[in-house]
Amino acid sequence: MSDTIASGAAAAGRGPRALFVATILVGSFLLFLVQPMVARMALPRLGGAPAVWNSAMLVYQALLLGGYAYAHWLGRLRLRTGAIVHLGLLALAALWLPIGLFAFAMPADAEPALWVPWLLGASIGPLFLAVSAQAPLMQRWYATAEPGRDPYALYAASNVGSFGGLIAYPLLVEPMLALREQSLIWSAGYALLFVLVAACALLLPRRSGEGEAHHAFTSTPPDARRVVMWIALAFVPSGLMLATSTFITTDIVAVPLLWVLPLGLYLLSFTVAFAVRRTLADVITRFAPITILMFGGVMIGGAQQYPYLNTLMALVLLFMASVALHSRLYALRPAPDRLTGFYLAMAVGGALGGVFAGLLAPVMFDWTYEYPLLILAAGMLAPQQFLLPVFGWLWNTDRRGLTIRTIAVAVLVAVLVGLGLTDPGHIFGGMGENIMFLALAALGLFVIGMRIPYVVVLFGAIFLYGGYRAILTTLEGDARTRSYFGVYTVRDYPEWRTLAHGTTLHGIELTGSSERERWPTSYYIPGSGVGQAMQAAPVLYGPNARIGVVGLGTGTLACYAQPGQQWRFFEIDPTVVRIARGHFRFLANCLPHPTIEIGDARMRLAEQPPGSLDLLALDAFSSDAIPMHLMTEEAFATYGRVLSPKGLLLVHISNRFLDLEPVVAAAGASGHWFAARLNYHPDPSEGEQATISDWIALTRDPTTLARLLEQGGQWEPVRPRKSFRPWTDDYATILPLLRGFRTAGAD
Repeated sequence: MSDTIASGAAAAGRGPRALFVATILVGSFLLFLVQPMVARMALPRLGGAPAVWNSAMLVYQALLLGGYAYAHWLGRLRLRTGAIVHLGLLALAALWLPIGLFAFAMPADAEPALWVPWLLGASIGPLFLAVSAQAPLMQRWYATAEPGRDPYALYAASNVGSFGGLIAYPLLVEPMLALREQSLIWSAGYALLFVLVAACALLLPRRSGEGEAHHAFTSTPPDARRVVMWIALAFVPSGLMLATSTFITTDIVAVPLLWVLPLGLYLLSFTVAFAVRRTLADVITRFAPITILMFGGVMIGGAQQYPYLNTLMALVLLFMASVALHSRLYALRPAPDRLTGFYLAMAVGGALGGVFAGLLAPVMFDWTYEYPLLILAAGMLAPQQFLLPVFGWLWNTDRRGLTIRTIAVAVLVAVLVGLGLTDPGHIFGGMGENIMFLALAALGLFVIGMRIPYVVVLFGAIFLYGGYRAILTTLEGDARTRSYFGVYTVRDYPEWRTLAHGTTLHGIELTGSSERERWPTSYYIPGSGVGQAMQAAPVLYGPNARIGVVGLGTGTLACYAQPGQQWRFFEIDPTVVRIARGHFRFLANCLPHPTIEIGDARMRLAEQPPGSLDLLALDAFSSDAIPMHLMTEEAFATYGRVLSPKGLLLVHISNRFLDLEPVVAAAGASGHWFAARLNYHPDPSEGEQATISDWIALTRDPTTLARLLEQGGQWEPVRPRKSFRPWTDDYATILPLLRGFRTAGAD
């Protein structure tokens, strides 16, 4: 009989539950669509400088916190009064539709840290605030409309919606729709959300007495220690997600769209951790300490032999650690009447994690030290159980016995780390580090269930298998430098010096003599496309050619400079300028006093007088990332304006993952440019300092192109791709450019 009653009650609740789930799904889906959409709108106008995007991230975090705080504040009002207030805010925010940036140009002397938040806040602030409140607010309403049912399970639906929006934008929305169309469809989704919220409001108790009863706090308020734990358990996964994205795209492999995977797994971890059925969450939580121990040390090792395997391990580590910490967060959740305060604390922790990994770490550290620190923090906070009962029995002793065992573990860890780093007498045949890491891992399996000994072992594994080498590089001084654009490492070899940005080589300088130091290398050797063009500049434009270069790097191209020429570099990262001047000799030997414009190249070029350059080399890609706003039709129009009528544009399209020829070909065709391509493969006699490079030369004067081709080099016609849609400020997608991927109807 009781089963029948329960089944009937469940059936009766399916309708309201489905409505609330749909509302949360739609709200979260819209929230994760609007962020990349507005970023795409802002890029051509604001540029890609770190001050711009750091300010934008702070705006999103602040608005999300504001939305959660607003939802918490609504809990102080009568339910139906709060519903009226929220519907009023949704209606008021609709005045900002369709989504778009206000038509204000950033003044030349404006401070991005102040101006960008104002612009973004004024453009999307009310909409973002109203939508971000949906998840906690709808859960509170559901707890009132369906007394006795657990509202926290609906948070899983919220993150399913967020994940859907995250995946849908780069895979469906961006490739299929222009920004204007995206904005209109988002507006339609917002209207649907308003209708759903209104329908949920109708399910709230109508009698004021009933509403007051559900409004009153009946549970014990959480103490400060629990609130701090909520914040910490949200802080670590949020920071670890960003740190994982930075680490795998900087130190492992710079695959386009890879940032989607860490964020997607982070969102899915909430879905698992907050699910009603606990089996999957419990299994992952039980084995998460093993994953953190085994994969954490391996990831910090930085071995590049198996980059995709390392990436997979990093993603598994992130997912399992996030599920474990979020499951502990779920276990510490308060009663439903205090739900909004719980989510507000989570939002504070998530925002602090983002600020730490995204804003503070690049300033505080010269390497991605936040990654091992957050792995260590995850090990400290993750729930732990003994893997076997016998392990628990061995640790079952009094306080003095626990202290002695813990000290013994610490001493053993120190011994194993010392043996791994020194390998006295070469008794391990050069495999000491690997063997001792395996010994630490075995010891870790024994101590799982005892938090302090486990953290000691985890620290030893991370220090041994990569942390020690990272610290040594830091102690070398300025060999490694970090900025908001990534980690730059200068390495010295017997016959040359290199600059690497993450895993991408960005310059090689020969050493040993002044003559060797002046020789252009890597992508810029004389046989490359840009090398051919630079050597032809005196023939094409006379002795006073005006030359511009987007992307300074090590300053290699400066060694093509001739007396009488006017050179101008455009570099977005001041750190690169300091490296080029302090570590490499190209500028000092070949062009001691160049003009260097700091800032986003497209914005700086737009400030130049028309026809002020004869040759412009576009080499702004960092670690295989593509600044889309530099490859649109509007950007090429800017290049055409700043070049003289017979000017020459060189575009560097070398890339391990993307075929950029269709982008340049389409932009060239729409702008009536004549183009040729030189895919240069060095001769073995040129040595390791010569790199395969791919350049496209464009000009609006066919005679200029013909004269360039006469100078030498195996130039080929540029091959447009049928049905390829040119990139514009309103539309761009890298999906059809991924090597091995073709859209329907494309060649």
